[in-house]
Amino acid sequence: MIEISKKISSLVGKTNAEYGLIKEGDRVLIGFSGGKDSLTLLHTLNRLKKVARFNFDFKAVTVTYGMGEQVQFLSDHCKEHGIEHEIIDTQIFELAGEKIRKNSSFCSFFSRMRRGYLYTAAQEQGYNKIALGHHLDDAMESFFMNFFYNGTMRSMPPIYEAENGLEVIRPLIFCRERQLRAFADKNEINVIGDEACPGLRFDVKMPHARATTKELLAKLEEENPQIFVSMKAAFSNMQPSTFFKSEDLNRKKED
Repeated sequence: MIEISKKISSLVGKTNAEYGLIKEGDRVLIGFSGGKDSLTLLHTLNRLKKVARFNFDFKAVTVTYGMGEQVQFLSDHCKEHGIEHEIIDTQIFELAGEKIRKNSSFCSFFSRMRRGYLYTAAQEQGYNKIALGHHLDDAMESFFMNFFYNGTMRSMPPIYEAENGLEVIRPLIFCRERQLRAFADKNEINVIGDEACPGLRFDVKMPHARATTKELLAKLEEENPQIFVSMKAAFSNMQPSTFFKSEDLNRKKED
């Protein structure tokens, strides 16, 4: 029997209540890679479906890259727990060859392509929401990567509407990565790790930004154990008037 910690269940329940991630009648497609994050998401939503006072449906979808991945065990796992699952085989890996040789961001390429297949499956099968397994560490890393390398201040919202009208939700966005790792370890679930990264199949230098940012945040947390609590609060306490905004400057010129 799968055990989900009270902390994870509580965080997901509060997040869902505050942001309205899943509501009555929703049909949710879960991006299920088989890693610890998506596995936690899968079983958390499966539990929520059983205890929630509203009805919703969900289905897990695994998008392969076309590298000969062995993912049948994911279907077996879902079947064991009464969860509907579909494998979508693609040729993303083959298409990525030219992009990677040009030293483009192959991580974002693979992510966009896989997300595109999820969007298509959702629209064709009548699902109105896509659920992803991003957690608080992902959100913080994304913020600092954008801050340091892209010159913008943005992160990962709990819910947003994509251009195609689908809503993308992140039920685990306030959970810590270590909580999801503990879930997989405690339940002794076989998970897919970094060995499945398609970038490892190419003779290129792996991106360093995320690893560097993760190391920085780990060091900061050692010095200040409450830093993630503080940053989480800061994300809900933005003060735009304290930043440089061109429209404000133009307005001052007119005055």
